[in-house]
Amino acid sequence: MSRALAVSIGLVLFCALAIIAIQTDPLIELSKMNSLHRRTGTAVIAAALLLCSSQAFSGFMPLRSSRHPLSPVIRLSLSSSSEVVNGQPAESSVYSSLSKLSTVAVAGATGKTGSLVVRELRSRGINVVALVRDLDKAEQVLDSSGSGSLTIKKCDHSSPGALRAAMLESDGGPCDAAIWAATGFSDAPSPERKREKFMNKLIKTFGKEVPPKPRQSIDAIGVKAMADAILARDQLDAAANAEGASSPTSTGTPRVVMLSSAGVTRPSWSKEKQGRFEGAAGIPIIRLNPFNILGIKADSEERLRKSGVDYCIFRPCGLSEKWPYGGDARPIFSQGDLAVGRIHRCDVAKILVDCLFAEEATGKTFEAVSLAGYPPAPSMTAAMERLRLDSE
Repeated sequence: MSRALAVSIGLVLFCALAIIAIQTDPLIELSKMNSLHRRTGTAVIAAALLLCSSQAFSGFMPLRSSRHPLSPVIRLSLSSSSEVVNGQPAESSVYSSLSKLSTVAVAGATGKTGSLVVRELRSRGINVVALVRDLDKAEQVLDSSGSGSLTIKKCDHSSPGALRAAMLESDGGPCDAAIWAATGFSDAPSPERKREKFMNKLIKTFGKEVPPKPRQSIDAIGVKAMADAILARDQLDAAANAEGASSPTSTGTPRVVMLSSAGVTRPSWSKEKQGRFEGAAGIPIIRLNPFNILGIKADSEERLRKSGVDYCIFRPCGLSEKWPYGGDARPIFSQGDLAVGRIHRCDVAKILVDCLFAEEATGKTFEAVSLAGYPPAPSMTAAMERLRLDSE
């Protein structure tokens, strides 16, 4: 028996004798106390007795016992949101597939959100193929920060052939995944547009005016073209594998992540639903819906869902560069296209990249706002797990 253990046992015995003396011995000075004081003194000594007992017998009880699964150590890991290793949060499962992706294509890479996506990817060591329409703008907007490489390619986002070539013939090899962060209309001289101009010239020779056709939406064509390029890449991998093994990039995580917009379904709501959710249906962008951009986004979403590729669709609410972000705001995820609020573009870029490495996000469409003044969760895995699949 160690000396410390012997001392502890001695204190236990002393406290026990003191309690007996207080309650029974009429000769000691404490017997003059009233009953309340006596009970108080007994409680204090009893507490000391309990403390000494725990110290005395701790040497006989294992710290981690399989018969006590709710010991303090295990309860801590159950209640905390992330495991701690060497004083630092352990790597979230969101990034469990990080090593399986090396090159990601980003459409709309020079846009306000797209440029932040490029920066976020490269900061994580992911090589980026930036698909842009203006090389001069790309040189000005895209910086050289980050450990991942950057390849800039001029590309017509409304041309399936151009997107496929840019994604499959990059300097660092074919792209493993893609993020669509572009929007707008194309003025590029596609073969169809060339034929249209030729026919217009012929018709004009006979003195007739031809009304101009609406410009082509890059979302309606480009999103599906990106998905087809990823599927083509997997087919090339499978063909190159003599044993017919699955592609090394088939990770179960989203291969195409689309930046859409909250509100894309609201213009098509019934009058009854619009009245019931007036706060969501009555905001200016929904009432105005310029160039039917929300309808185009909704159609592009559906094309991606039917493409056959593993995907994820993110619909952020109002984008604001003045809203808190990072450690000063918590993204809140929801479904049903009812969310109304604000979110910073930096948080949007981070969520888009996080989705690439989250199996829980595959096959899902969701919205997000952020709450200012609340710290973000260490991982969005738990939130993604609670969301419904689009197929449900």
